[in-house]
Amino acid sequence: MRTFIRPRLWKPGVIFVAGTAFAAAWLIRGRQTWDIALIIEVTILIAAVAAYIRGGRNTGADALSAGERDERQRLVGLRSRALAGIVAMIASFIGLTVAVAIKADWGGPCLAILLVTGFSYLYGLSRFGVGEEGPAEDEAEPGGGGANSGYEARSPVTS
Repeated sequence: MRTFIRPRLWKPGVIFVAGTAFAAAWLIRGRQTWDIALIIEVTILIAAVAAYIRGGRNTGADALSAGERDERQRLVGLRSRALAGIVAMIASFIGLTVAVAIKADWGGPCLAILLVTGFSYLYGLSRFGVGEEGPAEDEAEPGGGGANSGYEARSPVTS
């Protein structure tokens, strides 16, 4: 499947869209904060252009960027995001528990965060994990197992 957006434009595009949304939120907040919105937008434009320029270079530092990482670096990022999700779930549960205990009004956001992280965890399990098995590594071999599969084909007749 081909995408209409080139891979080099993804990171600057995300920076630009998220930053512009944040600047618009400051602008909507009130007329006294328009100067902060302008500063945010200029900073975001500079960051997006810098990310675009940095994406065109083929240097050793680019190996650490999201598009050029190897499997080990991707696994570290994946584990870090998983840890962040777990911490968000635990923190929101603790916040909800404290809010219920002291009869506070601020328990709603904690409940919302807990529900979003919990449902996203369950969705991740259903989409990426449990119950799905891919095809065997070496199905074409008689006996079913590859050299590293740990399975040895045995004759039905043992001697």
